Amino acid sequence: MPGLVIPDITPIIPEIIIVSFGLLLLLVDCFVPKDRKQIIGWLSIVGILGAAWASCTIGSSPDMVTFTNTFALDPYAYFFKVLFYIVAILSILLSLDYMKVEKANLGEYYIIILFATCGMMIMASAIDFITIYLGLELMALSVYVLVGILRHDLRSNEAALKYFILGALSSGVLVYGISIIYGVTGTTNLKAIATFLTPDKLDNPGIILAVIMLIVGFGFKVATVPFHMWTPDVYEGAPTPVTAFMSVGPKAAGFAVFLRALVEAFPAVQADWTLLLSILAVMTMAIGNVVAIAQTNVKRMLAYSSIAHAGYAMVGFVAGGPEGYSAVMLYLFIYLFMNLGAFGIVTMMRKGNRSAEELSDFAGMAKRQPGLALFMLVFLFSLAGIPPLAGFIGKFYIFMAAVKAGLIWLAVVGVIFSAVSAYFYLRLIMIMYMHEPEREFEFIQSGPLKAVLGISLFTTVYLGVMPGCVLEFAKKSLAGLL
Repeated sequence: MPGLVIPDITPIIPEIIIVSFGLLLLLVDCFVPKDRKQIIGWLSIVGILGAAWASCTIGSSPDMVTFTNTFALDPYAYFFKVLFYIVAILSILLSLDYMKVEKANLGEYYIIILFATCGMMIMASAIDFITIYLGLELMALSVYVLVGILRHDLRSNEAALKYFILGALSSGVLVYGISIIYGVTGTTNLKAIATFLTPDKLDNPGIILAVIMLIVGFGFKVATVPFHMWTPDVYEGAPTPVTAFMSVGPKAAGFAVFLRALVEAFPAVQADWTLLLSILAVMTMAIGNVVAIAQTNVKRMLAYSSIAHAGYAMVGFVAGGPEGYSAVMLYLFIYLFMNLGAFGIVTMMRKGNRSAEELSDFAGMAKRQPGLALFMLVFLFSLAGIPPLAGFIGKFYIFMAAVKAGLIWLAVVGVIFSAVSAYFYLRLIMIMYMHEPEREFEFIQSGPLKAVLGISLFTTVYLGVMPGCVLEFAKKSLAGLL
């Protein structure tokens, strides 16, 4: 056709591979016996590795933009895609034997993880609010289904329904904010919005209203206070591997698009959104850490812990600049392994025909399973920020960025609440090591699950000693964004 411009599909080849594998596996799943659905999981990992190989082969550049400036494969997107590949692979490995034990050995479970991963990848590469929304909804709809995948479990069904209703509400707020931006600027492209917002046009109250609505929409996805109300119920009700996946993958995707949207589209009103984010960061750290103390369910405790960690990451947002933003990216990368490791231990533990999730279920674990208790101790110490583990390094760079930005008060608040968090992490450690066993311990004997724990432990220790490679990767990834 005359005048038809065919877009360059090179930047989206990794996404094409993920979606193609997902669609192909939907057909393959029809011919796989019900007791051998793990085959779909292993093939899904092959698809993710294929997409990772394509990403490495294609590389990344600020100039790799396609679909009329709505999608970019730049170094910033490349960093987060590497993170998403790792999350997806480790989450599938966590699930292979767990889903069989839960009598929900469904091939579509692994396929939905592929689609959720594709949505996260689109979010990281999106440079237009319409593309951001498409990626976000692909990810969100997939995660809604994953949360409710245990159809025989009322808790899973309830969690999925709550998450869907609140997620739909937050998406509506986000779209309303995008519509206001379009009404004011006439565009949804991030850089075009930044170009439009010259100093003489900042007196329009619609701009600040739109930014607030965007922060509300994205704040829901990363579980910041006061948009966190869904997190503990959904984390508790979802299958534990799904909880592990959504506590890292969608959260990292939310932060990726959060940072790109604010930095690329709204640098002209940075003072306004920085003030708002500093307030949210303090509230998130405070409520996440304080409420976690009262929890008796380990998954709910880790849910509030996840909320608190979102607050720490937002401190880096407020600090700003290469130091603050690279610290956030390093923190998310570290959080991936220590959080998946902690949830991996919870995934492995059983109490009769259900998961062992109560604090009392861990009593005397060190006497019966000293190896697993040691693993859990390392992950909890890292989450608490105790040196020389990776969690300490992540918080150190976050708080140092705040100090260098002149936000000493915010760094002090972060350190105080980090000390508060040590209470509920150490309480679980005390129960494991100081209490007598109340029952025989049952565990899912799974090679893939043990592999995830080993990888997570090694990386948590290694990045605590040598974080330079990831930090340098993050700083290079920010070059185009800034």
